[in-house]
Amino acid sequence: YLRLTSSGVFHERTHFYRKIEHLVVCRNSNYVEKTLWVFKDPFMHYVRYQGKAILGSRGTHFLMKKWKCHLVNFWQYYFHFWSQPYRIHINQLSNYSFYFLGYFSSVLINSSMVKNQMVDNSFLVNTLTKKFDTIVPIIPLIRSLSKAQFCNVSGHPISKPIWTDLSDCDIINRFGRIYRNLSHYHSGSSKKQSLYRMKYILR
Repeated sequence: YLRLTSSGVFHERTHFYRKIEHLVVCRNSNYVEKTLWVFKDPFMHYVRYQGKAILGSRGTHFLMKKWKCHLVNFWQYYFHFWSQPYRIHINQLSNYSFYFLGYFSSVLINSSMVKNQMVDNSFLVNTLTKKFDTIVPIIPLIRSLSKAQFCNVSGHPISKPIWTDLSDCDIINRFGRIYRNLSHYHSGSSKKQSLYRMKYILR
């Protein structure tokens, strides 16, 4: 239940770009050129993972709506894939978070006030900074550990009768190895406090 995802799921991205290169050679209509300009935007990123396609870019909401229209037409005319536009959602990372590769990702806006002192006057300057934030999804992790019979659905540790034949050293090593794998995989999280709960379950 805690296996790493195979890198084979990312082959679709290579296959996707190969189709685009083939399209550049074979088609030269105005519509295709405009569509390809969208896909070759250096600030645009396309990834497929577990049956979901994520398209990331920085731009205005109006520009994202145009890209959505281009994508629907592109899939229908070239890939012969009938898409349903209502299933394509446009979310701004500063207001929404999304689950991807074992993380809940979003953009946090931090505000910092700085006081500037002049000769006779002082004033405050509010500076806004954006930070890409990744959070460990504790509930899916507990659900996975529950399926593996390490704990119940509430996150309380349970014993495994099958381990009664193992020595204490073997049991500790197994728990330690699982916890290290979880910690290493989620080491990029900005808030690691939730990993302490995993340590409580696996101790």
